[in-house]
Amino acid sequence: MSIVGAVPTVAQLLLERADDDHTALCYGDASWTWRQVVEESVAWAMWLGRIRQDGPFHVGVLLDNVPEYLFLLGAVALSGATVVGINPTRRGAELAADIRHTDCQILVTDNAQRRLIDGLDTGVAPGRVFVVGDPELVAEVRTPGSLPDQLPAPGALYLLLFTSGSTGAPKAVRVSQGRLADAGLTTARGAGFTAADVLYCAMPMFHGNALNLCIVPAMASGACLVVRRRFSASGFLPDVRRYGVTYFNYVGRALAYVLATPPLPDDAENTLRFGFGTDASPSDISAFKKRFGCPIVEGYGSSEGAISMSRIPGTPRQAIGVPPPGTEVAIVDPVSGQECPAARIDGGGRLLNAAEAIGEIISRNGVQRFEGYYANEEADAERTRGGWFWSGDLGYRDEAGFFYFAGRPADWLRVDGENFAAAPVERILARLPGVVTAAVYPVPDPRTGDQVMAALELTPGTSFDPAALAGFLAGQEDLGTKWAPRFVRLVEQIPLTGTNKVDKRPLRREAWITTDPVWWRPFVGRGADDARSSYRLLTAADVDGLHDEIAAHGRTGLLEF
Repeated sequence: MSIVGAVPTVAQLLLERADDDHTALCYGDASWTWRQVVEESVAWAMWLGRIRQDGPFHVGVLLDNVPEYLFLLGAVALSGATVVGINPTRRGAELAADIRHTDCQILVTDNAQRRLIDGLDTGVAPGRVFVVGDPELVAEVRTPGSLPDQLPAPGALYLLLFTSGSTGAPKAVRVSQGRLADAGLTTARGAGFTAADVLYCAMPMFHGNALNLCIVPAMASGACLVVRRRFSASGFLPDVRRYGVTYFNYVGRALAYVLATPPLPDDAENTLRFGFGTDASPSDISAFKKRFGCPIVEGYGSSEGAISMSRIPGTPRQAIGVPPPGTEVAIVDPVSGQECPAARIDGGGRLLNAAEAIGEIISRNGVQRFEGYYANEEADAERTRGGWFWSGDLGYRDEAGFFYFAGRPADWLRVDGENFAAAPVERILARLPGVVTAAVYPVPDPRTGDQVMAALELTPGTSFDPAALAGFLAGQEDLGTKWAPRFVRLVEQIPLTGTNKVDKRPLRREAWITTDPVWWRPFVGRGADDARSSYRLLTAADVDGLHDEIAAHGRTGLLEF
């Protein structure tokens, strides 16, 4: 058996642990050494080799975070197959389309997830769907066999990972063995991980966050990996103490949900060194460090791997940081292709020229790092038009060169002729006491453009005070004159994608047609001290009036419900 090429592969990282008897994996009360993880991976790899058929060697994995997922990741690396990470939060025709699109010839699932595909046309033959824990499958995996004489090269396709789909149909990102191994090694070295570290993975293993920031770094460093089936805010600190966790990765609103659990006087008595992830708010990062004594390192990165940014000393609190040396990142007007002017930010943190400063985050030399989408040439072309990599994310850059995230194109609002992005408004709303998560999005104005709507998820037991909200907004110096929400929807839980990112699509689609309480300001464009600008509950009569006004101006087609 030989290792191909000087660039490391996931297979190489795994096999370097073959004689390592340190604890590698903890799941509940069970544990495995690295030697045992390699042995399990080899057994699954030989099974995959025996049942392989002609065509793309794509293995769909429809599982929560369970040990078999890790073994399959190792098996695929060794056998030359490709893991298709299937999002179990998808349903029905969309789930079936994901599996068909990626040409899975094998599907590995469990009894709970198997029900999700019953009756669906996935393109996978019934006899090619395997359920972990099934006695026949266990016996088959234990059947002796052999690995290929030569392991896969760094450029071999290793993963197909679906984008989060927060703004449109998910796309399957191609990830090679070399790219993932390099990312894992970079994280492990940068964090200084050793075999003494305990890495906690509760983020879904079908997503790049868990793979790049936890699983492969553990493999590269020999650290212990603690896997939790699904993320639990209430289970987070007990798990940290039970296993002696030193590090965790996160994405989306995970920190907010942990912070929403009841605080205890001994929260800071834990083994955590730091956490690393994306999409947490600055206020949550500060609150987490204060409460748990654990620093948070926030970064920015696209699933496609073409753009990344990290915070450095001196980075402003709201900024996502700067790109690594040699990466040419800019903010560009997506229509004209011209670079946007630097953002002007006053002493209170208010963005003074949002309309001209906000554009799309692009990389002028990122295309070479983008390995493409699977079977989607149209999406490839859109991402790489003009020889640049277009992230699809909005942002702005200040005069010192620090970048800020401003949402996604669907989060762009135009109110009374003023363009602005949702993210700065969400950051302001997140300061309101009792708010766990705020989602801001456009809804149709009866006459022209948009109005601002916000969905708020409150800490359990918190009562909504419309007067307090109006007073709070009036006191925010960095709140633009058009930014205050006209509609405020109170939700039990903000919709999330399978990777804990806010999913605004159902919120935009439903607008004010919901059983949730919706508060609104019937009169807008008036001073905050005007009594008529206060919030009151939206009634059925109000809705009828809105719809009549929208129809009178020929805008009914903008309503999706």
